Amino acid sequence: MEPAVRALLLGLGEDDRREGLRRTPKRVSKAFRDGTRGYRQKVKDIVQGALFPEVGVDKRTGSAGGTGGQVVVRDIELFSYCDSCLLPFSIQCHVGYVPSGGRVVGLSKLSRVSDVFAKRLQNPQRLANEVCGALHASIQPAGVAVALQCWHIPLPENLECKTLQGWIRTSHSCRSGLFEGESSTFWSDFLALLKLRGIDMEAGTGDRSVSVPWCPLRSHEVPLSSGLCKKSSTNGMVSAVASMLLSLGEDPLRKELLGTPQRYVQWLMKFRARNLLDVKLNGFTLGNASLHERPGGGTADHGHGSIRTELHLPFCAQCEHHLLPFYGVVHIGYLDKGSGEGIIDRSHFQALVHFYGCRLQVQERMTRQIAEAVHSVSHNGAMVVVEASHMCMISRGVEKIRSNTATVAVLGHFLTDPSAKARFLQNVLRTAGSAV
Repeated sequence: MEPAVRALLLGLGEDDRREGLRRTPKRVSKAFRDGTRGYRQKVKDIVQGALFPEVGVDKRTGSAGGTGGQVVVRDIELFSYCDSCLLPFSIQCHVGYVPSGGRVVGLSKLSRVSDVFAKRLQNPQRLANEVCGALHASIQPAGVAVALQCWHIPLPENLECKTLQGWIRTSHSCRSGLFEGESSTFWSDFLALLKLRGIDMEAGTGDRSVSVPWCPLRSHEVPLSSGLCKKSSTNGMVSAVASMLLSLGEDPLRKELLGTPQRYVQWLMKFRARNLLDVKLNGFTLGNASLHERPGGGTADHGHGSIRTELHLPFCAQCEHHLLPFYGVVHIGYLDKGSGEGIIDRSHFQALVHFYGCRLQVQERMTRQIAEAVHSVSHNGAMVVVEASHMCMISRGVEKIRSNTATVAVLGHFLTDPSAKARFLQNVLRTAGSAV
């Protein structure tokens, strides 16, 4: 798989010998193999030895000991790889079952079985079906219910906030045995137990239109093929992705994977290496930004000019170590020239963030680059705070689901004046609750 990743880096205009990219092929290969380890795991190995006898759930007295009870494990946090584009998507999984045969299963096994199927190339409905079917076959209960809430990252240009709220959301379920049927009281009880946690599965897909594909890259015309692309510029990249699927034990000709190599390349190409001309065309000319008076933007009077702020500028970048997205917001503070001169329009800042964000990056470097660019225009001082969630921290390795990384870069007067830094950070804090 490593040669295929090198081909992708070269197709993006990158130098795979660059210090930050030397080990990227190995890291990406490891991340994909770890994210699809479910293909190499068997449910029976997990459940075997985890079925325990329990008084009161004897099969002679009926389902769940005649009490009509069920066991529900809620809020199992998972990540899976979308089989349409190979990007990770977030899952909140809820599993319920009705014991039978005088046996219960260890609660952790419900989560582990769910993870076996999440760690494969998936779509939400198939994931629900496979978890439900595997649990019913392995623990032989009177019924199984599986409910999933899933979130897919949008295209970088459509990302508007730093939380999952702006992601494409969908809900899916699967049920067997006593949970089946519209009149099933077990299913009604299952939904009620989810509502105790504020989970409303009956709300469906929320405000997502049924005409909007689950995977945003499916909304673009992609020719279906076995991994070949007509465009010579990306032909090698698409073939490389197809070979990656083969190395994972997948078949690129499988119905669900037709077009997947093209979509993954389409995503990566949004982060291809660009030069300074691109940012000029996007409206922000380094060293010569439009300086004018305008309303809006936070201000705070200061001895060296007013502290101007542009907060919650969204971005989506691609981690150069694992080729996984990281996303969040950028907060920018700078000192104007006094008397209202030297104010930079928000659109210029957004173009600047897009320029340094839409590429293979690391957060520390991106923070510094944005601060240096702003300081080259404002001259008096610049301070930048970047808040981001990294899918390489969330969906692989340590799997720290709720982790978030903040980085800071300070230049000019902000370096020597603690009160200026404090005022800027207070502005960020004051608006934190209003921007999600």
